[in-house]
Amino acid sequence: MIKEYTSIANVSGPLLLVEGTEGVKYEELVEIYTQYGEKKRGRVLEVDGDKALVQIFEGSSGIDVANCRVRFLARTLRIGVSSKMLGRVFDGLGRPIDDGPEIVPEALLDINGAPINPTARDYPNEFIQTGISAIDGINTLVRGQKLPIFSGSGLPHNRLAAQIVRQATVLQEGQEFAIVFGAMGITFEEANFFIENFTSTGALEKVVLFLNLSDDPAIERVSTPRVVLTVAEYLAFTKGYHILVILTDMTNYAEALREISAARKEIPGRRGYPGYLYTDLATIYERSGRIKDKKGSITLIPILTMPEDDKTHPIPDLTGYITEGQIILSRALYRKKITPPVDVMQSLSRLKDKGIGKGKTREDHADLFNQLIACYSRGKEAQELAIILGEAALSDMDKLYLKFASTFEQRYINQGEYENRSIEQTLNLGWELLRLIPRSEMKRVREEYLKKYYDNPDIKA
Repeated sequence: MIKEYTSIANVSGPLLLVEGTEGVKYEELVEIYTQYGEKKRGRVLEVDGDKALVQIFEGSSGIDVANCRVRFLARTLRIGVSSKMLGRVFDGLGRPIDDGPEIVPEALLDINGAPINPTARDYPNEFIQTGISAIDGINTLVRGQKLPIFSGSGLPHNRLAAQIVRQATVLQEGQEFAIVFGAMGITFEEANFFIENFTSTGALEKVVLFLNLSDDPAIERVSTPRVVLTVAEYLAFTKGYHILVILTDMTNYAEALREISAARKEIPGRRGYPGYLYTDLATIYERSGRIKDKKGSITLIPILTMPEDDKTHPIPDLTGYITEGQIILSRALYRKKITPPVDVMQSLSRLKDKGIGKGKTREDHADLFNQLIACYSRGKEAQELAIILGEAALSDMDKLYLKFASTFEQRYINQGEYENRSIEQTLNLGWELLRLIPRSEMKRVREEYLKKYYDNPDIKA
Protein backbone atom coordinates (compact mmCIF):
# COMPACT_ATOMS: atom_id res chain seq x y z
CA MET A 1 0.00 0.00 0.00
CA ILE A 2 1.34 3.45 -0.98
CA LYS A 3 1.97 5.68 2.05
CA GLU A 4 2.68 9.42 2.06
CA TYR A 5 4.53 11.47 4.69
CA THR A 6 5.52 15.11 5.20
CA SER A 7 7.76 14.38 8.20
CA ILE A 8 11.21 14.93 6.65
CA ALA A 9 13.62 15.41 9.55
CA ASN A 10 16.88 16.05 7.74
CA VAL A 11 18.56 16.28 4.31
CA SER A 12 22.29 15.58 3.94
CA GLY A 13 23.75 15.37 0.45
CA PRO A 14 21.79 12.73 -1.47
CA LEU A 15 20.27 11.34 1.76
CA LEU A 16 16.92 12.20 3.27
CA LEU A 17 15.65 11.09 6.72
CA VAL A 18 11.91 10.56 7.16
CA GLU A 19 10.44 10.09 10.66
CA GLY A 20 7.18 8.58 11.83
CA THR A 21 7.04 5.97 9.08
CA GLU A 22 5.27 2.64 9.36
CA GLY A 23 5.75 -0.59 7.41
CA VAL A 24 8.56 0.76 5.22
CA LYS A 25 10.87 -1.89 3.74
CA TYR A 26 14.54 -1.94 2.71
CA GLU A 27 15.10 -1.18 -1.04
CA GLU A 28 11.53 0.18 -1.34
CA LEU A 29 11.05 2.79 -4.08
CA VAL A 30 10.28 6.35 -3.04
CA GLU A 31 8.89 9.44 -4.77
CA ILE A 32 9.64 12.92 -3.37
CA TYR A 33 7.48 15.87 -4.45
CA THR A 34 8.99 19.32 -3.93
CA GLN A 35 7.06 22.51 -3.24
CA TYR A 36 7.37 23.34 -6.97
CA GLY A 37 5.68 20.09 -8.05
CA GLU A 38 8.94 18.52 -9.20
CA LYS A 39 9.12 14.75 -8.69
CA LYS A 40 12.35 13.06 -7.59
CA ARG A 41 12.90 9.36 -7.11
CA GLY A 42 14.84 7.42 -4.53
CA ARG A 43 15.03 4.18 -2.60
CA VAL A 44 15.13 3.18 1.05
CA LEU A 45 18.68 2.51 2.24
CA GLU A 46 17.99 1.82 5.90
CA VAL A 47 15.06 1.40 8.30
CA ASP A 48 15.39 1.94 12.05
CA GLY A 49 12.11 1.78 13.97
CA ASP A 50 9.91 4.54 12.56
CA LYS A 51 12.80 6.24 10.75
CA ALA A 52 13.61 5.60 7.08
CA LEU A 53 16.81 6.74 5.37
CA VAL A 54 16.20 7.46 1.69
CA GLN A 55 18.78 7.98 -1.05
CA ILE A 56 17.60 10.32 -3.80
CA PHE A 57 18.49 9.37 -7.37
CA GLU A 58 18.57 12.91 -8.78
CA GLY A 59 20.20 14.64 -5.80
CA SER A 60 18.63 16.76 -3.08
CA SER A 61 18.77 20.25 -4.62
CA GLY A 62 15.45 22.08 -4.37
CA ILE A 63 14.11 20.05 -1.44
CA ASP A 64 12.57 22.13 1.33
CA VAL A 65 12.20 20.01 4.48
CA ALA A 66 9.00 21.78 5.54
CA ASN A 67 7.17 21.67 2.21
CA CYS A 68 7.95 18.31 0.61
CA ARG A 69 5.91 15.11 0.45
CA VAL A 70 7.46 11.63 0.47
CA ARG A 71 5.58 8.64 -0.97
CA PHE A 72 6.68 5.06 -0.27
CA LEU A 73 5.55 2.91 -3.20
CA ALA A 74 5.69 -0.53 -1.49
CA ARG A 75 7.76 -2.03 -4.31
CA THR A 76 11.40 -2.29 -5.35
CA LEU A 77 12.95 -0.92 -8.53
CA ARG A 78 11.63 -2.90 -11.48
CA ILE A 79 12.30 -2.84 -15.20
CA GLY A 80 9.99 -3.77 -18.05
CA VAL A 81 11.78 -6.34 -20.23
CA SER A 82 11.17 -7.47 -23.78
CA SER A 83 13.02 -9.13 -26.65
CA LYS A 84 12.30 -5.87 -28.54
CA MET A 85 15.04 -4.24 -26.44
CA LEU A 86 17.68 -5.61 -28.85
CA GLY A 87 19.08 -2.79 -30.94
CA ARG A 88 18.04 -0.11 -28.46
CA VAL A 89 19.95 2.32 -26.22
CA PHE A 90 18.89 3.01 -22.61
CA ASP A 91 20.11 5.03 -19.66
CA GLY A 92 21.41 3.37 -16.50
CA LEU A 93 17.90 2.69 -15.17
CA GLY A 94 16.50 1.29 -18.41
CA ARG A 95 14.78 4.36 -19.89
CA PRO A 96 15.13 4.73 -23.71
CA ILE A 97 17.50 7.50 -24.80
CA ASP A 98 17.71 6.74 -28.53
CA ASP A 99 14.56 8.64 -29.62
CA GLY A 100 12.84 5.31 -30.23
CA PRO A 101 9.41 4.34 -28.89
CA GLU A 102 8.83 3.25 -25.32
CA ILE A 103 9.30 -0.47 -24.75
CA VAL A 104 6.07 -2.43 -24.32
CA PRO A 105 7.14 -4.81 -21.53
CA GLU A 106 6.55 -8.54 -21.77
CA ALA A 107 7.30 -8.77 -18.03
CA LEU A 108 8.10 -6.49 -15.08
CA LEU A 109 11.10 -7.80 -13.12
CA ASP A 110 12.81 -6.77 -9.88
CA ILE A 111 16.34 -5.63 -10.77
CA ASN A 112 17.82 -7.35 -7.72
CA GLY A 113 17.00 -10.72 -9.22
CA ALA A 114 17.88 -13.92 -7.42
CA PRO A 115 21.16 -15.85 -7.28
CA ILE A 116 21.31 -19.08 -9.26
CA ASN A 117 20.86 -22.09 -7.01
CA PRO A 118 24.25 -23.90 -7.01
CA THR A 119 22.54 -27.28 -7.47
CA ALA A 120 20.78 -25.96 -10.59
CA ARG A 121 23.97 -24.69 -12.22
CA ASP A 122 25.33 -26.45 -15.28
CA TYR A 123 29.09 -26.48 -15.87
CA PRO A 124 30.41 -24.08 -18.56
CA ASN A 125 31.83 -26.15 -21.40
CA GLU A 126 31.20 -24.49 -24.77
CA PHE A 127 33.44 -22.11 -26.71
CA ILE A 128 32.62 -18.45 -27.43
CA GLN A 129 34.66 -16.99 -30.29
CA THR A 130 35.70 -13.36 -29.78
CA GLY A 131 37.81 -13.19 -32.94
CA ILE A 132 40.80 -12.04 -30.84
CA SER A 133 43.74 -14.48 -30.88
CA ALA A 134 45.11 -13.55 -27.42
CA ILE A 135 41.74 -14.55 -25.94
CA ASP A 136 40.54 -17.38 -28.21
CA GLY A 137 43.89 -19.12 -28.52
CA ILE A 138 45.43 -18.64 -25.06
CA ASN A 139 42.72 -17.51 -22.59
CA THR A 140 39.64 -19.07 -24.12
CA LEU A 141 36.22 -17.72 -23.14
CA VAL A 142 33.70 -20.43 -22.24
CA ARG A 143 29.93 -20.06 -22.33
CA GLY A 144 28.66 -19.39 -18.81
CA GLN A 145 32.05 -18.18 -17.54
CA LYS A 146 32.95 -15.01 -15.61
CA LEU A 147 36.16 -13.69 -17.20
CA PRO A 148 37.11 -10.12 -16.18
CA ILE A 149 39.46 -7.77 -18.03
CA PHE A 150 41.90 -5.93 -15.74
CA SER A 151 43.09 -2.72 -17.35
CA GLY A 152 44.80 0.51 -16.40
CA SER A 153 43.96 4.15 -16.90
CA GLY A 154 44.62 5.14 -20.51
CA LEU A 155 44.78 1.59 -21.86
CA PRO A 156 42.38 0.71 -24.70
CA HIS A 157 39.92 -1.44 -22.71
CA ASN A 158 36.89 0.33 -24.20
CA ARG A 159 38.12 -0.33 -27.73
CA LEU A 160 38.74 -3.97 -26.79
CA ALA A 161 35.20 -4.16 -25.38
CA ALA A 162 33.80 -2.69 -28.61
CA GLN A 163 35.79 -5.21 -30.66
CA ILE A 164 34.42 -8.10 -28.60
CA VAL A 165 30.87 -6.77 -29.08
CA ARG A 166 31.33 -6.57 -32.86
CA GLN A 167 32.98 -9.98 -33.25
CA ALA A 168 31.75 -12.33 -30.50
CA THR A 169 29.67 -15.30 -31.60
CA VAL A 170 28.90 -18.94 -30.85
CA LEU A 171 29.93 -21.45 -33.50
CA GLN A 172 27.05 -23.92 -33.19
CA GLU A 173 24.30 -23.43 -35.76
CA GLY A 174 20.77 -22.60 -34.71
CA GLN A 175 21.84 -20.79 -31.51
CA GLU A 176 20.54 -17.28 -30.83
CA PHE A 177 23.31 -15.01 -29.54
CA ALA A 178 23.07 -11.45 -28.20
CA ILE A 179 25.03 -9.00 -26.07
CA VAL A 180 23.85 -6.87 -23.15
CA PHE A 181 26.34 -4.05 -22.64
CA GLY A 182 26.39 -1.86 -19.54
CA ALA A 183 28.68 1.18 -19.21
CA MET A 184 28.94 2.92 -15.83
CA GLY A 185 30.38 6.34 -15.07
CA ILE A 186 31.67 6.92 -18.60
CA THR A 187 32.12 10.31 -20.26
CA PHE A 188 29.84 11.63 -22.99
CA GLU A 189 32.69 11.10 -25.47
CA GLU A 190 32.97 7.42 -24.52
CA ALA A 191 29.19 6.95 -24.71
CA ASN A 192 29.17 8.56 -28.15
CA PHE A 193 32.00 6.22 -29.24
CA PHE A 194 30.03 3.11 -28.28
CA ILE A 195 26.80 4.30 -29.92
CA GLU A 196 28.46 5.39 -33.18
CA ASN A 197 30.72 2.32 -33.34
CA PHE A 198 27.93 -0.19 -32.82
CA THR A 199 25.55 1.68 -35.13
CA SER A 200 27.99 2.15 -38.03
CA THR A 201 29.15 -1.49 -37.97
CA GLY A 202 25.65 -2.96 -37.60
CA ALA A 203 26.57 -4.56 -34.27
CA LEU A 204 23.80 -2.67 -32.46
CA GLU A 205 21.19 -5.05 -33.92
CA LYS A 206 22.30 -7.79 -31.53
CA VAL A 207 23.05 -5.47 -28.57
CA VAL A 208 21.04 -4.00 -25.70
CA LEU A 209 23.05 -0.94 -24.66
CA PHE A 210 22.81 0.71 -21.21
CA LEU A 211 24.76 3.94 -20.63
CA ASN A 212 25.28 5.58 -17.24
CA LEU A 213 27.25 8.82 -17.64
CA SER A 214 29.77 10.25 -15.20
CA ASP A 215 27.43 13.14 -14.30
CA ASP A 216 24.52 10.80 -13.52
CA PRO A 217 23.72 10.14 -9.85
CA ALA A 218 25.83 7.58 -7.96
CA ILE A 219 22.73 5.66 -6.91
CA GLU A 220 21.87 5.12 -10.58
CA ARG A 221 25.40 3.78 -11.17
CA VAL A 222 24.88 1.23 -8.42
CA SER A 223 21.65 0.06 -10.08
CA THR A 224 22.96 -0.16 -13.66
CA PRO A 225 24.69 -3.59 -13.49
CA ARG A 226 21.59 -5.04 -11.85
CA VAL A 227 19.37 -3.62 -14.59
CA VAL A 228 21.76 -5.08 -17.20
CA LEU A 229 21.72 -8.54 -15.63
CA THR A 230 17.94 -8.52 -15.20
CA VAL A 231 17.53 -8.00 -18.95
CA ALA A 232 20.21 -10.64 -19.62
CA GLU A 233 18.43 -13.17 -17.37
CA TYR A 234 15.15 -12.62 -19.19
CA LEU A 235 16.68 -13.02 -22.65
CA ALA A 236 18.76 -16.04 -21.58
CA PHE A 237 16.48 -18.08 -19.36
CA THR A 238 13.07 -17.06 -20.72
CA LYS A 239 13.81 -16.43 -24.40
CA GLY A 240 16.63 -18.98 -24.81
CA TYR A 241 19.38 -16.62 -26.00
CA HIS A 242 23.07 -17.16 -25.30
CA ILE A 243 23.93 -13.79 -23.75
CA LEU A 244 27.32 -12.16 -23.35
CA VAL A 245 27.21 -9.42 -20.70
CA ILE A 246 29.94 -6.77 -20.73
CA LEU A 247 30.17 -4.35 -17.79
CA THR A 248 32.56 -1.40 -17.91
CA ASP A 249 33.90 0.10 -15.71
CA MET A 250 33.40 -1.83 -12.43
CA THR A 251 35.84 0.58 -10.75
CA ASN A 252 33.35 3.41 -11.30
CA TYR A 253 30.66 1.17 -9.78
CA ALA A 254 32.81 0.50 -6.69
CA GLU A 255 33.59 4.22 -6.34
CA ALA A 256 29.84 4.97 -6.34
CA LEU A 257 29.36 2.30 -3.68
CA ARG A 258 32.10 3.93 -1.59
CA GLU A 259 30.45 7.35 -2.01
CA ILE A 260 27.12 6.00 -0.77
CA SER A 261 28.80 4.19 2.12
CA ALA A 262 30.57 7.40 3.19
CA ALA A 263 27.30 9.35 3.03
CA ARG A 264 25.75 6.77 5.36
CA LYS A 265 28.74 7.17 7.73
CA GLU A 266 29.53 3.45 7.61
CA ILE A 267 32.81 2.17 9.01
CA PRO A 268 35.14 1.92 5.99
CA GLY A 269 37.12 -1.17 5.03
CA ARG A 270 40.23 -1.41 2.80
CA ARG A 271 41.05 1.91 1.11
CA GLY A 272 37.76 3.39 2.25
CA TYR A 273 35.55 0.88 0.43
CA PRO A 274 32.68 -0.62 2.40
CA GLY A 275 33.38 -3.88 4.20
CA TYR A 276 30.65 -5.59 2.18
CA LEU A 277 32.32 -4.84 -1.20
CA TYR A 278 33.11 -8.54 -1.75
CA THR A 279 29.52 -9.59 -1.05
CA ASP A 280 28.14 -6.80 -3.22
CA LEU A 281 30.34 -7.73 -6.19
CA ALA A 282 29.39 -11.38 -5.74
CA THR A 283 25.66 -10.53 -5.98
CA ILE A 284 26.43 -9.15 -9.47
CA TYR A 285 28.95 -11.67 -10.79
CA GLU A 286 27.13 -14.78 -9.54
CA ARG A 287 24.03 -13.97 -11.60
CA SER A 288 25.84 -15.28 -14.69
CA GLY A 289 26.17 -18.92 -15.69
CA ARG A 290 24.22 -21.81 -17.13
CA ILE A 291 21.16 -23.50 -15.64
CA LYS A 292 20.31 -27.16 -16.13
CA ASP A 293 17.43 -27.77 -18.57
CA LYS A 294 17.58 -24.13 -19.76
CA LYS A 295 18.57 -23.46 -23.36
CA GLY A 296 20.16 -20.05 -22.77
CA SER A 297 23.24 -18.94 -20.82
CA ILE A 298 24.88 -15.79 -19.46
CA THR A 299 28.61 -15.23 -19.94
CA LEU A 300 30.07 -12.25 -18.10
CA ILE A 301 33.04 -10.00 -18.96
CA PRO A 302 33.39 -7.29 -16.29
CA ILE A 303 36.02 -4.67 -17.18
CA LEU A 304 37.78 -2.69 -14.47
CA THR A 305 40.63 -0.21 -14.38
CA MET A 306 43.17 -0.97 -11.67
CA PRO A 307 44.10 2.22 -9.77
CA GLU A 308 47.86 2.76 -10.26
CA ASP A 309 47.93 -0.54 -12.21
CA ASP A 310 47.82 -2.32 -8.84
CA LYS A 311 46.47 -5.90 -9.00
CA THR A 312 46.28 -6.01 -5.20
CA HIS A 313 43.84 -3.09 -5.08
CA PRO A 314 40.55 -4.22 -3.43
CA ILE A 315 38.48 -4.10 -6.64
CA PRO A 316 40.62 -6.41 -8.87
CA ASP A 317 41.65 -8.44 -5.82
CA LEU A 318 38.08 -9.26 -4.78
CA THR A 319 36.96 -9.68 -8.38
CA GLY A 320 39.67 -12.29 -8.87
CA TYR A 321 38.32 -14.34 -5.96
CA ILE A 322 34.81 -14.47 -7.44
CA THR A 323 35.54 -14.96 -11.15
CA GLU A 324 37.21 -17.72 -13.16
CA GLY A 325 40.43 -16.06 -14.26
CA GLN A 326 41.37 -12.67 -15.66
CA ILE A 327 42.66 -11.02 -18.82
CA ILE A 328 45.29 -8.41 -17.94
CA LEU A 329 46.21 -5.54 -20.24
CA SER A 330 49.89 -4.57 -20.19
CA ARG A 331 51.15 -0.99 -20.26
CA ALA A 332 54.57 -2.25 -21.45
CA LEU A 333 53.00 -3.93 -24.51
CA TYR A 334 50.89 -0.84 -25.19
CA ARG A 335 54.06 1.28 -25.26
CA LYS A 336 55.34 -1.09 -27.96
CA LYS A 337 52.15 -0.27 -29.92
CA ILE A 338 50.84 -3.83 -29.44
CA THR A 339 47.02 -3.78 -29.43
CA PRO A 340 45.13 -5.25 -27.77
CA PRO A 341 47.98 -5.27 -25.21
CA VAL A 342 46.99 -8.56 -23.57
CA ASP A 343 49.65 -9.90 -21.20
CA VAL A 344 49.22 -13.61 -21.95
CA MET A 345 51.76 -14.58 -19.26
CA GLN A 346 49.74 -13.02 -16.43
CA SER A 347 46.30 -13.68 -17.92
CA LEU A 348 44.42 -16.87 -17.18
CA SER A 349 41.13 -18.51 -18.11
CA ARG A 350 40.53 -21.19 -15.50
CA LEU A 351 37.82 -22.87 -17.59
CA LYS A 352 39.61 -22.84 -20.95
CA ASP A 353 40.23 -26.60 -20.87
CA LYS A 354 36.45 -27.16 -20.76
CA GLY A 355 35.77 -25.10 -23.88
CA ILE A 356 38.45 -26.35 -26.27
CA GLY A 357 39.29 -29.57 -28.05
CA LYS A 358 37.69 -31.78 -30.67
CA GLY A 359 34.14 -30.76 -31.51
CA LYS A 360 34.55 -27.38 -29.79
CA THR A 361 37.62 -25.73 -31.31
CA ARG A 362 40.15 -28.27 -32.63
CA GLU A 363 41.87 -31.33 -31.22
CA ASP A 364 45.34 -29.74 -31.19
CA HIS A 365 44.29 -26.58 -29.28
CA ALA A 366 45.45 -27.56 -25.76
CA ASP A 367 48.87 -28.84 -26.85
CA LEU A 368 49.36 -25.84 -29.10
CA PHE A 369 48.71 -23.14 -26.49
CA ASN A 370 50.89 -24.97 -23.93
CA GLN A 371 53.78 -24.99 -26.40
CA LEU A 372 53.21 -21.36 -27.43
CA ILE A 373 53.26 -20.18 -23.81
CA ALA A 374 56.38 -22.26 -23.08
CA CYS A 375 58.23 -20.76 -26.06
CA TYR A 376 57.06 -17.22 -25.30
CA SER A 377 58.16 -17.59 -21.68
CA ARG A 378 61.60 -18.79 -22.77
CA GLY A 379 61.77 -15.86 -25.21
CA LYS A 380 60.92 -13.35 -22.45
CA GLU A 381 63.74 -14.81 -20.33
CA ALA A 382 66.09 -14.36 -23.29
CA GLN A 383 64.95 -10.72 -23.57
CA GLU A 384 65.88 -10.11 -19.93
CA LEU A 385 69.28 -11.77 -20.42
CA ALA A 386 69.92 -9.63 -23.50
CA ILE A 387 69.19 -6.47 -21.49
CA ILE A 388 71.62 -7.51 -18.75
CA LEU A 389 74.41 -9.21 -20.72
CA GLY A 390 73.87 -7.98 -24.27
CA GLU A 391 72.49 -10.00 -27.18
CA ALA A 392 75.98 -11.18 -28.17
CA ALA A 393 76.14 -13.21 -24.94
CA LEU A 394 73.07 -15.30 -25.90
CA SER A 395 73.33 -18.81 -27.28
CA ASP A 396 72.00 -19.54 -30.78
CA MET A 397 68.93 -21.21 -29.27
CA ASP A 398 68.29 -18.23 -26.99
CA LYS A 399 68.44 -15.96 -30.05
CA LEU A 400 65.79 -18.12 -31.75
CA TYR A 401 63.54 -17.83 -28.73
CA LEU A 402 64.22 -14.08 -28.58
CA LYS A 403 63.07 -13.76 -32.19
CA PHE A 404 60.03 -15.93 -31.44
CA ALA A 405 58.93 -13.72 -28.53
CA SER A 406 59.13 -10.57 -30.64
CA THR A 407 57.32 -12.17 -33.59
CA PHE A 408 54.67 -13.66 -31.28
CA GLU A 409 53.89 -10.19 -29.90
CA GLN A 410 53.85 -8.53 -33.32
CA ARG A 411 51.83 -11.16 -35.19
CA TYR A 412 49.80 -13.15 -32.64
CA ILE A 413 48.96 -10.72 -29.82
CA ASN A 414 48.96 -7.62 -32.03
CA GLN A 415 45.77 -7.49 -34.03
CA GLY A 416 43.86 -4.83 -35.94
CA GLU A 417 40.88 -3.28 -34.21
CA TYR A 418 38.62 -4.51 -37.03
CA GLU A 419 40.49 -7.76 -37.70
CA ASN A 420 38.24 -10.70 -36.89
CA ARG A 421 40.20 -13.97 -36.76
CA SER A 422 38.37 -17.28 -36.76
CA ILE A 423 39.58 -19.92 -34.30
CA GLU A 424 40.98 -21.82 -37.30
CA GLN A 425 43.09 -18.81 -38.31
CA THR A 426 44.29 -18.32 -34.72
CA LEU A 427 45.37 -21.96 -34.36
CA ASN A 428 47.06 -22.04 -37.77
CA LEU A 429 48.93 -18.82 -36.95
CA GLY A 430 50.20 -20.51 -33.78
CA TRP A 431 51.65 -23.41 -35.78
CA GLU A 432 53.20 -21.01 -38.29
CA LEU A 433 55.01 -19.20 -35.46
CA LEU A 434 56.17 -22.44 -33.80
CA ARG A 435 58.11 -23.31 -36.96
CA LEU A 436 60.56 -20.57 -35.92
CA ILE A 437 61.71 -23.03 -33.23
CA PRO A 438 63.36 -26.40 -34.08
CA ARG A 439 61.10 -29.47 -33.98
CA SER A 440 63.28 -31.01 -31.25
CA GLU A 441 62.09 -28.25 -28.89
CA MET A 442 58.41 -29.18 -29.32
CA LYS A 443 58.17 -31.05 -26.01
CA ARG A 444 54.58 -30.18 -25.10
CA VAL A 445 52.91 -31.37 -28.30
CA ARG A 446 51.96 -34.93 -29.16
CA GLU A 447 53.75 -36.50 -32.11
CA GLU A 448 50.52 -37.01 -34.06
CA TYR A 449 49.81 -33.26 -33.97
CA LEU A 450 53.39 -32.41 -34.93
CA LYS A 451 53.06 -34.61 -38.03
CA LYS A 452 49.64 -33.19 -38.90
CA TYR A 453 50.31 -29.49 -38.28
CA TYR A 454 53.98 -28.65 -37.59
CA ASP A 455 55.31 -30.70 -40.51
CA ASN A 456 52.64 -29.39 -42.90
CA PRO A 457 53.77 -26.08 -44.47
CA ASP A 458 50.26 -25.51 -45.82
CA ILE A 459 49.04 -24.92 -42.23
CA LYS A 460 49.37 -21.18 -41.90
CA ALA A 461 47.18 -18.18 -41.15
